[in-house]
Amino acid sequence: MARKTLNGISIFKHYTLFFLLTISYNSFAQKDGYWDKERATTKEIVVSARDRITVATEDLPVGTTEIVYRITLLDKNQEMTNSLVSVLKSIPDPYGIGQGSAGAVFLMSKISGDDECTYSIFTSNENAKKYVSDGKIDKACYSQGEPVSKDAKRLSLDKSSCLKQNTTTIWFGFESKNWLLSQKIVLEVVPWVDTKLNRGWNQDNKNEIIGLCKTSTMAQKMADSDDFCVCILNKIMDQYRYDEYQKLLAVEKTKVYKDFGNACYKDADISKKIFNDLRVQSASLIKSQKYNDAIQKLNTIINEGKATALDYSAIGYCYILTKQYAKALKSLEEGEKLDDTELSIKLNLAHTYLVSDKYSEAKAIYKKYQTQNVTDSLSWTEKTKADFEVFKKAGLPSQDFERVLKLFN
Repeated sequence: MARKTLNGISIFKHYTLFFLLTISYNSFAQKDGYWDKERATTKEIVVSARDRITVATEDLPVGTTEIVYRITLLDKNQEMTNSLVSVLKSIPDPYGIGQGSAGAVFLMSKISGDDECTYSIFTSNENAKKYVSDGKIDKACYSQGEPVSKDAKRLSLDKSSCLKQNTTTIWFGFESKNWLLSQKIVLEVVPWVDTKLNRGWNQDNKNEIIGLCKTSTMAQKMADSDDFCVCILNKIMDQYRYDEYQKLLAVEKTKVYKDFGNACYKDADISKKIFNDLRVQSASLIKSQKYNDAIQKLNTIINEGKATALDYSAIGYCYILTKQYAKALKSLEEGEKLDDTELSIKLNLAHTYLVSDKYSEAKAIYKKYQTQNVTDSLSWTEKTKADFEVFKKAGLPSQDFERVLKLFN
Protein backbone atom coordinates (compact mmCIF):
# COMPACT_ATOMS: atom_id res chain seq x y z
CA MET A 1 0.00 0.00 0.00
CA ALA A 2 2.82 2.30 0.92
CA ARG A 3 4.54 1.45 -2.34
CA LYS A 4 1.47 2.43 -4.35
CA THR A 5 1.29 5.72 -2.49
CA LEU A 6 4.91 6.41 -3.21
CA ASN A 7 4.35 5.60 -6.88
CA GLY A 8 1.34 7.86 -6.86
CA ILE A 9 3.38 10.68 -5.35
CA SER A 10 6.12 10.04 -7.88
CA ILE A 11 3.66 10.15 -10.78
CA PHE A 12 2.05 13.28 -9.34
CA LYS A 13 5.44 14.98 -9.05
CA HIS A 14 6.31 13.94 -12.59
CA TYR A 15 3.16 15.44 -14.08
CA THR A 16 3.41 18.54 -11.90
CA LEU A 17 6.98 19.15 -13.08
CA PHE A 18 5.94 18.58 -16.70
CA PHE A 19 3.03 21.01 -16.30
CA LEU A 20 5.25 23.72 -14.77
CA LEU A 21 7.92 23.28 -17.43
CA THR A 22 5.27 23.53 -20.14
CA ILE A 23 3.91 26.76 -18.67
CA SER A 24 7.42 28.15 -18.30
CA TYR A 25 8.34 27.20 -21.89
CA ASN A 26 5.19 28.76 -23.31
CA SER A 27 5.63 31.95 -21.32
CA PHE A 28 9.15 32.42 -22.67
CA ALA A 29 8.28 31.37 -26.22
CA GLN A 30 5.19 33.53 -26.61
CA LYS A 31 5.40 36.50 -28.92
CA ASP A 32 3.83 39.83 -28.07
CA GLY A 33 0.88 40.06 -30.44
CA TYR A 34 -2.53 38.63 -31.35
CA TRP A 35 -4.46 36.75 -34.02
CA ASP A 36 -6.55 39.40 -35.75
CA LYS A 37 -9.84 37.60 -36.25
CA GLU A 38 -11.57 40.84 -37.25
CA ARG A 39 -9.48 41.04 -40.42
CA ALA A 40 -9.25 37.35 -41.15
CA THR A 41 -10.15 36.18 -44.65
CA THR A 42 -12.77 33.48 -45.14
CA LYS A 43 -13.91 32.96 -48.73
CA GLU A 44 -15.73 30.15 -50.46
CA ILE A 45 -14.70 30.01 -54.12
CA VAL A 46 -16.18 28.01 -56.95
CA VAL A 47 -13.65 27.11 -59.64
CA SER A 48 -14.89 25.79 -62.95
CA ALA A 49 -13.46 22.54 -64.30
CA ARG A 50 -9.86 22.93 -65.52
CA ASP A 51 -10.03 26.66 -64.77
CA ARG A 52 -7.76 29.05 -62.89
CA ILE A 53 -8.86 31.80 -60.53
CA THR A 54 -7.24 34.23 -58.06
CA VAL A 55 -8.55 35.48 -54.72
CA ALA A 56 -7.21 38.43 -52.75
CA THR A 57 -7.04 38.40 -48.96
CA GLU A 58 -8.67 41.07 -46.85
CA ASP A 59 -6.37 44.02 -46.14
CA LEU A 60 -3.69 42.85 -43.71
CA PRO A 61 -3.39 45.08 -40.62
CA VAL A 62 -0.32 47.21 -39.94
CA GLY A 63 2.21 45.13 -38.04
CA THR A 64 1.37 41.77 -39.63
CA THR A 65 4.44 39.54 -39.24
CA GLU A 66 2.88 36.11 -39.85
CA ILE A 67 -0.13 34.62 -41.52
CA VAL A 68 -1.65 31.17 -41.21
CA TYR A 69 -3.78 29.95 -44.09
CA ARG A 70 -5.91 26.88 -44.68
CA ILE A 71 -7.26 25.58 -47.98
CA THR A 72 -10.04 23.00 -47.98
CA LEU A 73 -11.82 21.48 -50.99
CA LEU A 74 -15.41 20.44 -50.25
CA ASP A 75 -17.82 18.10 -51.94
CA LYS A 76 -21.13 19.52 -53.10
CA ASN A 77 -23.02 19.30 -49.79
CA GLN A 78 -20.13 19.51 -47.33
CA GLU A 79 -19.75 22.38 -44.91
CA MET A 80 -16.82 23.43 -42.71
CA THR A 81 -17.07 21.94 -39.22
CA ASN A 82 -14.84 24.56 -37.60
CA SER A 83 -13.23 27.78 -38.73
CA LEU A 84 -9.50 28.45 -38.75
CA VAL A 85 -10.08 31.35 -36.34
CA SER A 86 -11.65 28.98 -33.80
CA VAL A 87 -8.74 26.56 -34.15
CA LEU A 88 -6.21 29.36 -33.54
CA LYS A 89 -7.93 30.41 -30.32
CA SER A 90 -6.11 27.56 -28.59
CA ILE A 91 -2.72 28.61 -30.00
CA PRO A 92 -1.24 31.62 -28.16
CA ASP A 93 1.18 32.60 -30.94
CA PRO A 94 2.70 31.31 -34.22
CA TYR A 95 5.70 29.74 -32.45
CA GLY A 96 4.03 26.36 -31.93
CA ILE A 97 2.81 26.17 -35.52
CA GLY A 98 6.35 26.49 -36.79
CA GLN A 99 7.62 23.47 -34.86
CA GLY A 100 7.23 21.02 -37.72
CA SER A 101 4.50 19.05 -39.48
CA ALA A 102 2.50 18.42 -36.28
CA GLY A 103 1.45 22.05 -36.16
CA ALA A 104 0.23 22.02 -39.75
CA VAL A 105 -1.68 18.78 -39.23
CA PHE A 106 -3.39 20.32 -36.23
CA LEU A 107 -4.59 23.20 -38.42
CA MET A 108 -5.98 20.92 -41.09
CA SER A 109 -9.71 20.78 -41.65
CA LYS A 110 -11.24 17.53 -40.48
CA ILE A 111 -13.02 17.20 -43.81
CA SER A 112 -12.23 17.60 -47.48
CA GLY A 113 -13.71 16.55 -50.75
CA ASP A 114 -12.41 14.15 -53.36
CA ASP A 115 -11.37 17.01 -55.65
CA GLU A 116 -7.84 18.34 -55.77
CA CYS A 117 -6.20 21.57 -56.88
CA THR A 118 -2.82 23.22 -57.11
CA TYR A 119 -2.27 26.73 -55.83
CA SER A 120 0.26 29.56 -55.89
CA ILE A 121 0.68 32.72 -53.85
CA PHE A 122 1.48 36.16 -55.30
CA THR A 123 2.34 39.53 -53.83
CA SER A 124 0.93 41.67 -56.65
CA ASN A 125 -2.36 41.76 -58.51
CA GLU A 126 -0.48 42.07 -61.80
CA ASN A 127 1.37 38.77 -61.28
CA ALA A 128 -1.83 37.09 -60.11
CA LYS A 129 -3.67 38.15 -63.29
CA LYS A 130 -0.78 36.88 -65.41
CA TYR A 131 -1.06 33.51 -63.68
CA VAL A 132 -4.76 33.31 -64.58
CA SER A 133 -4.01 34.01 -68.23
CA ASP A 134 -0.99 31.78 -68.81
CA GLY A 135 -0.68 29.52 -65.75
CA LYS A 136 2.99 30.41 -65.22
CA ILE A 137 4.19 30.40 -61.65
CA ASP A 138 7.65 31.95 -62.07
CA LYS A 139 6.42 35.15 -60.36
CA ALA A 140 4.86 33.26 -57.44
CA CYS A 141 6.47 33.56 -54.01
CA TYR A 142 5.18 30.11 -53.12
CA SER A 143 3.66 27.34 -55.21
CA GLN A 144 2.09 23.99 -54.36
CA GLY A 145 2.68 21.98 -57.51
CA GLU A 146 1.31 18.64 -56.26
CA PRO A 147 -2.49 18.56 -56.27
CA VAL A 148 -3.99 18.61 -52.76
CA SER A 149 -7.48 18.28 -51.30
CA LYS A 150 -6.51 20.34 -48.26
CA ASP A 151 -3.46 22.20 -47.00
CA ALA A 152 -2.41 24.52 -44.16
CA LYS A 153 0.75 26.54 -43.67
CA ARG A 154 2.32 29.44 -41.81
CA LEU A 155 4.14 32.25 -43.63
CA SER A 156 6.51 34.42 -41.64
CA LEU A 157 7.96 37.86 -42.33
CA ASP A 158 11.40 36.48 -41.45
CA LYS A 159 11.32 33.44 -43.73
CA SER A 160 8.94 34.03 -46.62
CA SER A 161 9.18 36.23 -49.69
CA CYS A 162 5.36 36.32 -49.67
CA LEU A 163 5.22 38.44 -46.58
CA LYS A 164 7.34 41.59 -46.39
CA GLN A 165 7.25 44.72 -44.28
CA ASN A 166 4.12 46.73 -45.14
CA THR A 167 2.51 43.92 -47.18
CA THR A 168 -1.19 44.77 -47.30
CA THR A 169 -2.63 42.10 -49.61
CA ILE A 170 -1.75 38.59 -50.79
CA TRP A 171 -3.29 36.87 -53.82
CA PHE A 172 -3.99 33.13 -53.92
CA GLY A 173 -4.22 31.52 -57.34
CA PHE A 174 -6.03 28.17 -57.71
CA GLU A 175 -6.06 25.74 -60.61
CA SER A 176 -8.76 23.07 -60.69
CA LYS A 177 -7.71 19.50 -61.35
CA ASN A 178 -11.26 18.33 -61.92
CA TRP A 179 -11.75 17.90 -65.66
CA LEU A 180 -15.53 17.67 -65.57
CA LEU A 181 -17.10 19.48 -62.61
CA SER A 182 -16.70 22.71 -60.72
CA GLN A 183 -14.85 22.70 -57.40
CA LYS A 184 -15.74 24.38 -54.13
CA ILE A 185 -12.69 25.73 -52.29
CA VAL A 186 -12.66 27.40 -48.88
CA LEU A 187 -9.75 29.78 -48.29
CA GLU A 188 -9.06 30.97 -44.75
CA VAL A 189 -6.26 33.40 -43.85
CA VAL A 190 -5.62 34.72 -40.34
CA PRO A 191 -2.92 37.39 -39.70
CA TRP A 192 -0.74 37.52 -36.61
CA VAL A 193 -0.16 41.15 -35.60
CA ASP A 194 2.93 42.21 -33.67
CA THR A 195 1.74 44.61 -30.97
CA LYS A 196 4.67 47.02 -31.34
CA LEU A 197 4.72 47.03 -35.14
CA ASN A 198 0.96 47.54 -35.16
CA ARG A 199 1.65 51.09 -34.00
CA GLY A 200 3.02 51.79 -37.48
CA TRP A 201 6.67 52.31 -36.61
CA ASN A 202 8.58 50.45 -39.31
CA GLN A 203 12.29 50.75 -40.10
CA ASP A 204 11.86 53.73 -42.44
CA ASN A 205 9.76 55.63 -39.92
CA LYS A 206 12.28 55.01 -37.16
CA ASN A 207 15.14 56.18 -39.36
CA GLU A 208 13.20 59.37 -40.05
CA ILE A 209 13.19 60.26 -36.34
CA ILE A 210 16.81 59.18 -35.83
CA GLY A 211 17.85 61.32 -38.81
CA LEU A 212 16.13 64.41 -37.37
CA CYS A 213 17.76 63.78 -34.01
CA LYS A 214 21.24 63.44 -35.49
CA THR A 215 21.00 66.93 -37.03
CA SER A 216 19.78 68.60 -33.83
CA THR A 217 21.95 71.05 -31.93
CA MET A 218 21.88 68.90 -28.82
CA ALA A 219 22.98 65.73 -30.65
CA GLN A 220 25.76 67.52 -32.48
CA LYS A 221 27.33 68.43 -29.15
CA MET A 222 27.94 64.73 -28.58
CA ALA A 223 30.70 62.58 -30.02
CA ASP A 224 28.26 59.65 -30.22
CA SER A 225 24.56 60.52 -30.10
CA ASP A 226 23.17 57.03 -30.82
CA ASP A 227 21.87 56.29 -27.30
CA PHE A 228 20.41 59.78 -27.01
CA CYS A 229 18.54 59.52 -30.33
CA VAL A 230 17.27 55.99 -29.60
CA CYS A 231 15.95 57.27 -26.25
CA ILE A 232 13.96 60.01 -28.02
CA LEU A 233 12.68 57.52 -30.61
CA ASN A 234 11.46 55.12 -27.93
CA LYS A 235 9.64 57.85 -26.05
CA ILE A 236 7.90 59.05 -29.23
CA MET A 237 6.92 55.48 -30.19
CA ASP A 238 5.52 54.83 -26.70
CA GLN A 239 3.48 58.02 -26.77
CA TYR A 240 2.17 58.00 -30.36
CA ARG A 241 1.18 55.68 -33.15
CA TYR A 242 3.00 56.71 -36.31
CA ASP A 243 -0.16 58.04 -37.98
CA GLU A 244 -0.93 60.07 -34.82
CA TYR A 245 2.58 61.53 -34.83
CA GLN A 246 2.26 62.45 -38.51
CA LYS A 247 -0.93 64.39 -37.81
CA LEU A 248 0.79 66.68 -35.30
CA LEU A 249 1.42 70.26 -36.36
CA ALA A 250 5.03 71.28 -36.95
CA VAL A 251 5.08 73.32 -33.72
CA GLU A 252 3.62 70.35 -31.82
CA LYS A 253 6.31 68.03 -33.19
CA THR A 254 8.97 70.54 -32.17
CA LYS A 255 7.62 70.65 -28.61
CA VAL A 256 7.36 66.85 -28.43
CA TYR A 257 10.93 66.49 -29.62
CA LYS A 258 12.19 69.17 -27.21
CA ASP A 259 10.39 67.67 -24.19
CA PHE A 260 11.60 64.14 -24.89
CA GLY A 261 15.08 65.44 -25.70
CA ASN A 262 15.29 67.13 -22.30
CA ALA A 263 14.05 63.97 -20.59
CA CYS A 264 16.65 61.82 -22.37
CA TYR A 265 19.37 64.38 -21.69
CA LYS A 266 18.72 63.93 -17.97
CA ASP A 267 18.66 60.13 -18.09
CA ALA A 268 21.47 58.95 -15.79
CA ASP A 269 23.27 56.61 -18.20
CA ILE A 270 22.85 58.83 -21.25
CA SER A 271 23.78 61.94 -19.26
CA LYS A 272 27.00 60.28 -18.08
CA LYS A 273 27.90 59.35 -21.64
CA ILE A 274 27.09 62.84 -22.95
CA PHE A 275 29.28 64.57 -20.37
CA ASN A 276 32.12 62.11 -20.90
CA ASP A 277 31.90 62.88 -24.63
CA LEU A 278 32.10 66.60 -23.85
CA ARG A 279 35.21 65.99 -21.74
CA VAL A 280 36.86 64.06 -24.58
CA GLN A 281 35.97 66.82 -27.04
CA SER A 282 37.24 69.59 -24.74
CA ALA A 283 40.55 67.74 -24.18
CA SER A 284 40.99 67.48 -27.94
CA LEU A 285 40.22 71.18 -28.38
CA ILE A 286 42.74 72.13 -25.69
CA LYS A 287 45.36 70.01 -27.42
CA SER A 288 44.54 71.88 -30.67
CA GLN A 289 44.82 75.21 -28.81
CA LYS A 290 41.14 76.01 -29.42
CA TYR A 291 40.63 77.22 -25.88
CA ASN A 292 37.44 79.24 -26.39
CA ASP A 293 35.70 76.22 -27.96
CA ALA A 294 36.90 74.04 -25.07
CA ILE A 295 35.50 76.58 -22.58
CA GLN A 296 32.04 76.26 -24.19
CA LYS A 297 32.11 72.46 -23.85
CA LEU A 298 33.27 72.59 -20.25
CA ASN A 299 30.71 75.26 -19.35
CA THR A 300 27.97 72.94 -20.62
CA ILE A 301 29.09 70.36 -18.04
CA ILE A 302 29.39 72.97 -15.28
CA ASN A 303 26.01 74.59 -16.00
CA GLU A 304 24.31 71.19 -15.79
CA GLY A 305 25.83 70.64 -12.33
CA LYS A 306 27.87 67.64 -13.50
CA ALA A 307 31.38 69.09 -13.21
CA THR A 308 34.22 67.35 -11.36
CA ALA A 309 37.32 68.95 -9.88
CA LEU A 310 39.19 68.04 -13.07
CA ASP A 311 36.57 69.86 -15.18
CA TYR A 312 37.13 73.02 -13.14
CA SER A 313 40.88 72.56 -13.48
CA ALA A 314 40.59 72.23 -17.27
CA ILE A 315 38.42 75.31 -17.68
CA GLY A 316 40.71 77.27 -15.34
CA TYR A 317 43.65 76.32 -17.55
CA CYS A 318 41.73 77.55 -20.63
CA TYR A 319 40.86 80.83 -18.90
CA ILE A 320 44.57 81.37 -18.11
CA LEU A 321 45.52 80.87 -21.76
CA THR A 322 42.80 83.28 -22.91
CA LYS A 323 43.98 85.82 -20.27
CA GLN A 324 40.71 85.68 -18.31
CA TYR A 325 42.45 85.50 -14.96
CA ALA A 326 39.50 86.44 -12.73
CA LYS A 327 37.38 83.69 -14.26
CA ALA A 328 40.27 81.27 -13.92
CA LEU A 329 40.59 82.04 -10.21
CA LYS A 330 36.85 81.68 -9.61
CA SER A 331 36.66 78.34 -11.44
CA LEU A 332 39.70 76.89 -9.69
CA GLU A 333 38.38 77.90 -6.27
CA GLU A 334 35.10 76.10 -7.10
CA GLY A 335 37.14 73.04 -8.04
CA GLU A 336 39.02 73.17 -4.73
CA LYS A 337 35.70 72.90 -2.89
CA LEU A 338 35.03 69.62 -4.68
CA ASP A 339 38.49 68.14 -4.10
CA ASP A 340 41.13 69.98 -2.11
CA THR A 341 43.71 67.26 -2.91
CA GLU A 342 43.60 67.62 -6.71
CA LEU A 343 47.06 68.91 -7.62
CA SER A 344 46.17 69.98 -11.15
CA ILE A 345 43.90 72.60 -9.55
CA LYS A 346 46.67 73.65 -7.16
CA LEU A 347 49.12 74.04 -10.03
CA ASN A 348 46.68 76.08 -12.14
CA LEU A 349 45.99 78.27 -9.10
CA ALA A 350 49.72 78.92 -8.81
CA HIS A 351 49.83 79.75 -12.54
CA THR A 352 46.89 82.14 -12.16
CA TYR A 353 48.56 84.01 -9.30
CA LEU A 354 51.84 84.13 -11.23
CA VAL A 355 50.45 85.67 -14.45
CA SER A 356 48.28 88.03 -12.34
CA ASP A 357 51.48 89.50 -10.83
CA LYS A 358 50.97 87.83 -7.43
CA TYR A 359 54.32 86.13 -7.19
CA SER A 360 54.36 85.55 -3.45
CA GLU A 361 51.01 83.64 -3.48
CA ALA A 362 52.20 81.63 -6.47
CA LYS A 363 55.60 80.87 -4.89
CA ALA A 364 54.00 79.38 -1.77
CA ILE A 365 52.02 76.88 -3.85
CA TYR A 366 54.88 76.01 -6.21
CA LYS A 367 57.19 75.26 -3.25
CA LYS A 368 54.59 73.32 -1.25
CA TYR A 369 53.94 70.62 -3.87
CA GLN A 370 57.24 70.53 -5.77
CA THR A 371 58.14 67.00 -4.61
CA GLN A 372 54.78 65.48 -5.62
CA ASN A 373 53.26 64.18 -8.84
CA VAL A 374 50.35 65.92 -10.58
CA THR A 375 49.31 62.56 -12.08
CA ASP A 376 50.53 59.02 -11.48
CA SER A 377 53.31 59.50 -14.06
CA LEU A 378 53.89 63.26 -14.33
CA SER A 379 55.81 65.21 -11.70
CA TRP A 380 54.87 68.66 -10.49
CA THR A 381 58.15 70.05 -11.84
CA GLU A 382 57.76 68.48 -15.30
CA LYS A 383 54.18 69.72 -15.61
CA THR A 384 55.18 73.23 -14.56
CA LYS A 385 57.95 73.38 -17.18
CA ALA A 386 55.59 72.09 -19.90
CA ASP A 387 52.90 74.64 -18.97
CA PHE A 388 55.40 77.50 -19.03
CA GLU A 389 56.38 76.58 -22.61
CA VAL A 390 52.73 76.73 -23.65
CA PHE A 391 52.24 80.04 -21.83
CA LYS A 392 55.23 81.59 -23.59
CA LYS A 393 53.86 80.67 -27.01
CA ALA A 394 50.48 82.14 -26.01
CA GLY A 395 52.13 85.46 -25.08
CA LEU A 396 51.42 85.34 -21.35
CA PRO A 397 53.61 87.39 -18.91
CA SER A 398 56.78 85.33 -18.55
CA GLN A 399 59.16 87.46 -16.50
CA ASP A 400 58.77 85.26 -13.41
CA PHE A 401 58.91 81.84 -15.09
CA GLU A 402 62.64 81.41 -14.52
CA ARG A 403 62.32 82.50 -10.88
CA VAL A 404 59.80 79.73 -10.29
CA LEU A 405 61.93 77.07 -11.99
CA LYS A 406 64.90 78.03 -9.80
CA LEU A 407 62.78 77.22 -6.75
CA PHE A 408 62.87 73.56 -7.76
CA ASN A 409 66.70 73.36 -7.81
